[in-house]
Amino acid sequence: MRAVVFEEFGGPEVLHLKDVDEPHAGPGEVRVAVRAAGVNPMDYKIRHGWMEAAFPTPLPAVPGLEFAGIVDETGDGVTDFAVGDEVLGWSATGAYAPYALADVVVAKPAGLSWDEAAALPVAGETARRVLDSLGVRDGDTLLLHGAAGGVGAVAAQLAVARGATVIGTASPANHDYVRSLGAVPVAYGDGLVDRVRAAAPQGVDAVFDASGKGALPDSIELRGGTTDRIITIADMAAQDLGVTFSSGGTTPEQKRAGLTENARLATEGALRVRIAGTFPLEEAAKAQQASEEGHAGGKLVITP
Repeated sequence: MRAVVFEEFGGPEVLHLKDVDEPHAGPGEVRVAVRAAGVNPMDYKIRHGWMEAAFPTPLPAVPGLEFAGIVDETGDGVTDFAVGDEVLGWSATGAYAPYALADVVVAKPAGLSWDEAAALPVAGETARRVLDSLGVRDGDTLLLHGAAGGVGAVAAQLAVARGATVIGTASPANHDYVRSLGAVPVAYGDGLVDRVRAAAPQGVDAVFDASGKGALPDSIELRGGTTDRIITIADMAAQDLGVTFSSGGTTPEQKRAGLTENARLATEGALRVRIAGTFPLEEAAKAQQASEEGHAGGKLVITP
């Protein structure tokens, strides 16, 4: 099969199409004919080699952590899914390809498009995990950095649904979008502390940094000098500042439960995912470059 691969670490130019062996489902796995694959910041971080200490990547590698598609092969012991089922979930072999293997999947609701379905697994799991770790609840005020991004937009909606007031940082061009998510937008950059205090005179109870643009010192100040209830998924300065960096930890069962609920909410219109762009396999480098530049204003999707 023709898949996107990288055979060395580096910039988007290391991504290229190559003939690779088709994967086949092992015990407990399904093989999925991929209809859409989500693009995530983790994809370019892995491609650069920045995640080697935590997630070693044997080369050559096929990128892509999440997908939506149709089951076309099942391994021994698989009883929940059959050939022809429409599913979404996490790829074990890389989703920038016509076929991918997975052991953590859920049924795709009929009313959910392929692109929307592929956009849910990583962003939804990350948003729920961090909101749970922060203990965001009714009456809290949450400062959310990167509220217009893939993770941030999901987190904003889930936090609002919990009864929290969300102050979301975003570029001015995305402020209307952030408002549509139920959050109060503020511009990031110099003067952030004053702008957040004006928007939330009651103070900030928790901070979720989904952007990694150096806002942790300001976040600590807004929390009264404490790092308590501040979590980042993107700023590598977290350790030096004593801030929690969250990169995973949910079980397969928790992933399935959260993804099933998010898919239901998305189908009902209670959780909206904005698709900012779709790319064919041969333009995977362009998709990752757009993700790395950080101004997509929504989810990017590759369609094999």
